Amino acid sequence: MPPCCSSAPRRSAFTARPNPSACGCHGTEYRQPFASQQIYTGDLFEQLDQARDFVLGKIDRAVGTREAGPTAPATYELPPDAIAEAIVNAIAHRDYNSNASVEVRLFADRLEVWNPGTLPGTLTLESLHRDHPSVPFNPLIAESLYLARYIEKAGSGTQRMIELCLEAGLPEPDYELRQGSFVLTLWKDWLTGKTLAGLDLNERQLQAIAHIKRHGRITNNEFQTAFVVAKRTASLDLAGLVSVGLLEKVGSTGKGVFYRFAKGASKGQKGQNSVDSQGASNGQ
Repeated sequence: MPPCCSSAPRRSAFTARPNPSACGCHGTEYRQPFASQQIYTGDLFEQLDQARDFVLGKIDRAVGTREAGPTAPATYELPPDAIAEAIVNAIAHRDYNSNASVEVRLFADRLEVWNPGTLPGTLTLESLHRDHPSVPFNPLIAESLYLARYIEKAGSGTQRMIELCLEAGLPEPDYELRQGSFVLTLWKDWLTGKTLAGLDLNERQLQAIAHIKRHGRITNNEFQTAFVVAKRTASLDLAGLVSVGLLEKVGSTGKGVFYRFAKGASKGQKGQNSVDSQGASNGQ
């Protein structure tokens, strides 16, 4: 559509085959029987809305009070805008020559969106964390989604999802290439009170976890300053959080070393070896 045309595209003009699917999985592994499964039909806009609503209907939601207004605010365990962005990204950038479908997989500890295809040659997985050009596989679909206001700004989606997750106190999303697909993972807050209570952490370690939820990371110097402890104490406390699988250390030595949440409640391959058995029992 020429840039001068401001009208939104006709919704009935855009369909996707094969149809995208969504499933809720028991625990943290992708295996049958699924807790729930849907295949979506209709135009692209309907498919996007249905897949997003599937996820929002399955994840936990906390409802606040009406003190600030007539409507009680709702807080989801994953940011709704990040969920929508992940699904829009898959629809806009998938390889429509592939017979594979866009798959939305909801686990106890994460949401995965599988998009058939790969990155264009000018982009890398690392560049998705920084400012980068938009190089859609399907320019007409991407433009239509932009005109219909499903996309706000070209090339900003992956960074926006990072911002939304960090603002919600969640780990950064993962961007990966797996088995011929681009896989985007949004991690839930698996550090529940029940999980932490079973790990025998001291008060400094609990406060450090709260700090990382707010800021995304913590350094040894920040730990020393926040809790007025010696470097050795800070190192021991942080090493203890790493040993139980809560944190991972980034870097080896020097000022660039910091600690962040380990991705999900897992070590090694995603969703396999949980810190405790809680994730395996909380299937959607």
